[in-house]
Amino acid sequence: MIDTGGLRKGLTVEIDGTLYSIVDWEHNKTGRGGAKVKLKLRDVRAGHIIEQTYDSGARFQRARVEREPAQYLYSEDDLYYFMNRETYEQIAINKDRVGDAISYLRENDECTVLTYGDEAISVEMPAAVVLEVVETEPGLKGDTAQGATKPAKLETGLMVTVPLFINQGDKLKVDTRSGDYLERA
Repeated sequence: MIDTGGLRKGLTVEIDGTLYSIVDWEHNKTGRGGAKVKLKLRDVRAGHIIEQTYDSGARFQRARVEREPAQYLYSEDDLYYFMNRETYEQIAINKDRVGDAISYLRENDECTVLTYGDEAISVEMPAAVVLEVVETEPGLKGDTAQGATKPAKLETGLMVTVPLFINQGDKLKVDTRSGDYLERA
């Protein structure tokens, strides 16, 4: 069991038999009455997001989620196939459960598959990945005085905002949590 003081983003809890991942949480203390904790929860299996408010000190059942190193193999229709790096077992995961990781996945990339019992529930990417620019406009010298940016399309289809000096074919380091350009790789 975990109480409201131990909650953090990304933690998976079980509420009324349903698995939820904490997207965001906020602790509110008003002048009168007890403190409240407002949680934004994503249903791990269904994918929808709900908001719930609980009294401070409420207790939640922590879900036993295992993290397994995996390699992305390929996709077919709405299924994405991964290989467990330790057992070489193939794992098929529905597109909805892969979530935002789709924007960063290339064949043979390393990631982490989250499982609950025998069920694969989600995919976690490393904090940053290196992707190649496949389409961007050329930046012209003298276009602006400082800090100009332009859109760039990466090999996975992800669109990011990059500085003017980035060209087609450059490899970029992209933050997987926010989708922002970090640096040239």
